[in-house]
Amino acid sequence: MRSGAKVAIVGGVFAVVAGGIGYGAYNVVDAVTGTGTRAGSSTVKTGPPSADEVRETVKGFLDAWAAGDERAAAELTDNAAEAQPAIAGYREDAHITKATFTTGTAVGAKVPFRVTAQVTYEGRSKPWEYESELTVVRGATTGKALVDWQPTVVHPDLRKGERLMTGPASAPPVKALDRDGVELTREKYPSLGPVLDGLREKYGQSAGGESGVELVIDGGDGGAPDRSLLTLTEGKPGELRTTLDAKVQAAAERAVKRYDQASVVAIQPSTGKIRAVANNRDDGFNAAMQGTLAPGSTMKIVTAAMLMEKGLVAADKPAECPPEAIWGGRAFTNLKGFSLPEGTTFARSFAKSCNTAFIKLIDDTKDESALSKEATEVFGIGLDWKTGIASFDGRVPETTGADAAAAYIGQGQVQMNPLNIASITATAKSGVFKQPILVSAELDDRPIARAARRLPDSVARQLRDMMRLTATSGTGATAMAGLGGDKGAKTGSAEVDGKAASDSWFTGFRDDLAAAAVVQSGGHGGDAAGPVVATVLGAG
Repeated sequence: MRSGAKVAIVGGVFAVVAGGIGYGAYNVVDAVTGTGTRAGSSTVKTGPPSADEVRETVKGFLDAWAAGDERAAAELTDNAAEAQPAIAGYREDAHITKATFTTGTAVGAKVPFRVTAQVTYEGRSKPWEYESELTVVRGATTGKALVDWQPTVVHPDLRKGERLMTGPASAPPVKALDRDGVELTREKYPSLGPVLDGLREKYGQSAGGESGVELVIDGGDGGAPDRSLLTLTEGKPGELRTTLDAKVQAAAERAVKRYDQASVVAIQPSTGKIRAVANNRDDGFNAAMQGTLAPGSTMKIVTAAMLMEKGLVAADKPAECPPEAIWGGRAFTNLKGFSLPEGTTFARSFAKSCNTAFIKLIDDTKDESALSKEATEVFGIGLDWKTGIASFDGRVPETTGADAAAAYIGQGQVQMNPLNIASITATAKSGVFKQPILVSAELDDRPIARAARRLPDSVARQLRDMMRLTATSGTGATAMAGLGGDKGAKTGSAEVDGKAASDSWFTGFRDDLAAAAVVQSGGHGGDAAGPVVATVLGAG
């Protein structure tokens, strides 16, 4: 980043620091100049801000911020009501007593900058550096060039409703350990960040630690745990044993790095213990455990179980798979309009992920709520799971018409995340729902969800056999080819409104480990999410 203008906050009093290069010496490529006006004209400018306007707006904004004039700085943004308290809080709440802003090379209307700061609290000080950027836009009503206000202007990790705060930590730090006592740090396992934050918030006090002084992102009233940015004085961490497996977690970390917006969870079917959680996201959201997406054909595990329980299908009996099926006035098709020959078994239709084989059986169920009941009563979906940190436990609502048909193939109003789908696979593997847990329930005596009933043995056996067929000669065969042992799989591709590519879903088991992954906009389930799951299962 090139050196440019510098603005400093010294001893709590903001003042401009003159640099040899002069304020506002950006290397800016001129943008398209807006429609100009002569002096005294009332015409409002339009079009993108010019390079000069970008330079002058950024200068005025940083000058005002540096001078401690949050009102003047906020008035140079397009949302003064939100900008003013955020800028004021930089000094008052975050206790930043010295900071230098160094602008980088502008790209059109975007101007990056580096902050070199000093954070001081009750006589303790520590240096702090980070990078952010701002964008200059044209005011819709005034025509003025203004800073496009986003919380990220203050800090790149800030989201709406959050603020920077310095003081005694709300919860003592925790030293999170895997099931064998291996320490799990965010340095070694970066995507565990939101999980470790959640564990600290929930168990920091009970784990026996002592709070230090930290600069954090305060999640506000939304209930999100604080996210530490800088430690001024070390607290004493308490030890917390989790169910995670460091080896499986490391594999999960590597696997999600292959794709943007990828998330994966691994669960031990015999116990329900979570062995790995990983996300590759820029927003710090634990989508693996809190996401709410349509799971596509991975939902067919539940649908197949329901249809078999009702005696409507059997793995070794024929199930018609035409290229199209109509229900509730909506036409449903298979991928690229494929069909399967007459006499094809239900197991083969499952392995090839035939949508129409499932939808054509809705009439025979004579109960549009059957799928919702199966999901809750057998697979534990929607039973208020208490894993140890915040999680979403899935949703399969009772629906009618076309939405009911869509639910059969994991579309419509069905919402899941990798935690839910991994649990569904674990239930199919073991035959009984075991609520996923990240921390032993004995630590805080929290209630663990229990399903109303287990899968009938014959249904569980058929489900496993169909998933084995999928992993060896169905849509999951390519992804699972390198794995030995007892293995099964199910692919899924969920269409998302407004997106050209569908979300890629894949779930599978290998011996006593189940895993599920989603890659948003990743396409077919076996192409993106499949390799992620296979990597994780291979580490188990």
